[in-house]
Formats: sequence, structure tokens, C-alpha cells
Amino acid sequence: MKIYTRDGDDGTTGLLFGGRVPKSSDPIEVNGAVDEAQAALGWARSLQPAGSELHQLMIHLERDLWVLMAEVATLPKNRDRLTPGKSSVTWPMVEFLESEIDRLSMIVPMPTEFVVPGENQASAALDVARTVVRRAERIAVGYPLPDSHVVAYLNRLSDLVWTMARYAEGPEHRTARESQ
Repeated sequence: MKIYTRDGDDGTTGLLFGGRVPKSSDPIEVNGAVDEAQAALGWARSLQPAGSELHQLMIHLERDLWVLMAEVATLPKNRDRLTPGKSSVTWPMVEFLESEIDRLSMIVPMPTEFVVPGENQASAALDVARTVVRRAERIAVGYPLPDSHVVAYLNRLSDLVWTMARYAEGPEHRTARESQ
């Protein structure tokens, strides 16, 4: 099987359930940023022991991002063909992120001041992933989807990835004040 199709040589790309849009269109900009976020999470995951709590959580998040990208890559006229939790983000998916934030925050005390990223490789990679998720969120806000939880999901995801970075640091956080 060849990886290339040549279909995109005209500057367009295919969408889920049909249709083509310019590669510079809003949904493709959103999905490009989300794709980067997914790759950044994969990099952060590679720094975790296989099977560890954070490793497993990041796999879950990376898979959820496929669901989110499917929703974004669907023309409005085809949104009725989306399957909740499989090709569209559901509110329980957002609530899962909230529950993970709460759970991790109970294990490791969260700092109350700005944190200087880079305490260790795992937390630094997660902080990079968080910033990429935030960029994806900023782009997604400009591409409103009717009755969608995409923006809320990305907002909570960035909070969760921040929390995961602090968890990866352990109880010792280097704050801005301590770094002076």
C-alpha cells in the first residue's frame, strides 16, 4: 500500500463523511494544532515507564484526540452522522478530564504560584504538550461547532496536562519566586 494518494496536491484535503476543503481552512488549522498536541503527548508518554499511571492516561488522551479530530473534520451538513464518543466529543469525556485533575491534585499538592517548567524531562515534555493544547484551543474558539464540546474538552485537557506535569515533578515545584 502506498502512503501517498496525490489527492492533496491541489491544496485540499478530504473530510470525514466526504467533502474536501483547502488545507488552510479553519477545521484543518484546528486539527493541525490538535495533531501537534497529540504528538507532544506521545513524546511525553515516551518518557514515562510503560504501563505507569501517566503512561496509561496519556494513551487514553491521545485516543480521545482522534475522536475530537473526527468531529472537527466533519462538514456541518454531516454532523448528524457522528457517533458520540467515537467521532464526536461528549460531555462525559470532559467530565473524565475534570475527575483526573481532581484525582491527581489530591495526590500531589498543586503549587499556588507560577511554576518554572523543566524540573525534569517528563514534566518539561508535559508543559510543552500543555502549550500546544492551549494553542489548539485558541484556534478552535475561532471555528465554532454547533452543539460541540470540542472547546471545553481542549480547555480541560490543557488543565489536566498542567496537573500531570506537576504530578510528574512530585511535591517539589520550582516556583518563579524560588528561581530568582
